[in-house]
Amino acid sequence: MPKPVHPARRPAVVAGASSGIGAETARVLAAAGLPVALGARRVERCEEIAAEIRAAGGEAVAHPLDVASSESVESFAEKVVADLGEIEVVVSNAALLAPGALLDTDVERLAREVDVNLLGPHRLVRAFAPAMVQRQRGDLVFVSSDVALRARPFMGGYSATKSGLEGLVASLQMELEGTGVRASIVRPGPTWSEMGSDWDAEAGARVLTEWVKWGHARHSHFLKATAIAEAIGVVVTAPRGVHISPVDVNPEAPLTRPQEES
Repeated sequence: MPKPVHPARRPAVVAGASSGIGAETARVLAAAGLPVALGARRVERCEEIAAEIRAAGGEAVAHPLDVASSESVESFAEKVVADLGEIEVVVSNAALLAPGALLDTDVERLAREVDVNLLGPHRLVRAFAPAMVQRQRGDLVFVSSDVALRARPFMGGYSATKSGLEGLVASLQMELEGTGVRASIVRPGPTWSEMGSDWDAEAGARVLTEWVKWGHARHSHFLKATAIAEAIGVVVTAPRGVHISPVDVNPEAPLTRPQEES
């Protein structure tokens, strides 16, 4: 029996594509020749990036997407399939992060994080994966975080949802075994992005101080979002027969000066 191959045309969806890792992932996939559909609540930002991609010779569309709404996800899926054809790649990147002590966090705020960070990816799976299974090919990539392995203080909701996401994806991959559909985790370390840019300065400083206290900040370097996007590109363009997951991407430490000879 011949080995399955990727089709020449592989339309991709990037959820949470208005900035940071999602925006860079859309650019990387488009540069690799994949038609890209960008989705986020800030659709105007997605439209700007899509226009940039088209100006560079790529194929891109943008539509509103709120992964916390099943209706929004279903509407988005219908529109992008109509625009680009059957979707071969889904990158689940949308996430919500709010700092604060769990003792001071109300249930409603925690529920919002769960709805976006954990139930959102499941909504995307429900919208796109059945058709992939039917065609016996496809890639589902979930952007996790190193907090899934080492929780952070004052980021309890985010830590819990990313840990839960990895459990969900591990189960999903086992259930997809033999279907031709790959479910992969990409796990960024500290990364510069707009996530956290709306925090109160005092709250942000407290979070970073606690990182140091608990040994989560070995050095001062953060990743650029492009580094994560390129890792996602490697995962989804891997030849059939290869499954790359999980992928840990961490910032390299700054170079140290060699000790002077005495």
